[in-house]
Amino acid sequence: MLRLRRKSNAIELFNKTGKEDVKRVWMGGDHPVVVQSMTTTDTADADATLEQIYGLAMEGCEVVRVTVKDPPDAAGLPAIVHRSPVPIVADIHFDHRMALAAIEAGVAKLRLNPGNIRDPKKVAEVVLAAKARGIPIRVGVNMGSLAPDIEERLGHCAEAMVESALRHIEMLEAHGHGDIAVSLKAHDVITTVHAYRLMDARLRDRNTPYPLHLGITEAGLLRDGTIKSSIGLGILLFEGIGDTIRVSLAADPIEEVPVCWGILKSLGLREKGFDITACPSCGRAEISVLDLGRSVEAIAKLYTAPVKVAVMGCVVNGPGESKMADVGVAGGKGKGAIYRAGALIGTYPEEELLGALRVEIERVILEKYPAYRHEVTLVT
Repeated sequence: MLRLRRKSNAIELFNKTGKEDVKRVWMGGDHPVVVQSMTTTDTADADATLEQIYGLAMEGCEVVRVTVKDPPDAAGLPAIVHRSPVPIVADIHFDHRMALAAIEAGVAKLRLNPGNIRDPKKVAEVVLAAKARGIPIRVGVNMGSLAPDIEERLGHCAEAMVESALRHIEMLEAHGHGDIAVSLKAHDVITTVHAYRLMDARLRDRNTPYPLHLGITEAGLLRDGTIKSSIGLGILLFEGIGDTIRVSLAADPIEEVPVCWGILKSLGLREKGFDITACPSCGRAEISVLDLGRSVEAIAKLYTAPVKVAVMGCVVNGPGESKMADVGVAGGKGKGAIYRAGALIGTYPEEELLGALRVEIERVILEKYPAYRHEVTLVT
């Protein structure tokens, strides 16, 4: 059973464009865990970056981070912020001028490692400018960006990440900036989980429950990165730790978003799109469960309603599994059966099965998920 989410401060993220219809996303507090990703385009190319941002938003990404490493990137930022459908986070590391340019452009949030900007006066300039515009700052500590003296004293460990993060938090607090989020990312699951548990405890002890941004940095290629992120983020989220997540994959960032949603859906924290249960197949199967499952996935792309669908290869498990789903489909030799709550709706020839399934899915949407009735096209 999931324990209650940790108590955290709520932060509102929105691009400072002055437009009334600007997208606003709340992170922390009692708000749902937010899905994030990061572009891989050259930020100086505003059109290419916006194309990727729109693609991410269409997949369900709610906040997008872009790198701002040099003046050409900073020059592309105003157009991106003004035209983006979601809040934009500026990723800043060493040059405080890029942070000031991002603030001027009206980003929703800064990702900053204050320890990388060594001049206290420059840190103060950035923090005060962000505070004046109401722009939150994420203190983003990676294992590879520890404060040098802390790294020398403690080495590469979870405790060192927490100490670095707290030092950076104190820098922001010293200038009266309290809209803070925190991340502590290592490339391995064990260290990352330990670091977030420690930080959760430390923030609670000091009565500053800043929202936590979860992630495994440099998690790897699509398969291995998905596995590591699912385990690490899943452990923390199950324990009630985490207010926003990003799955960092060495892949097209579009691939990150479904993984984020899959993690949240598996833990019952968010609902978006179909939840498909499919049997692993066995000698009883008289059809290709893989082909049937892929066909159901293709249908799922037409909807965002959280319909639960069971895909079975035979009628042995079909009725039982469909009791726990909104609708079930079980294949047979040249035909298939469709179930609702374990009750047989009908048996259909193979060539009619998917069409009948889609009709039944739309009936489920009308009956159980009326907020998504605008997605229904086949049933009246």
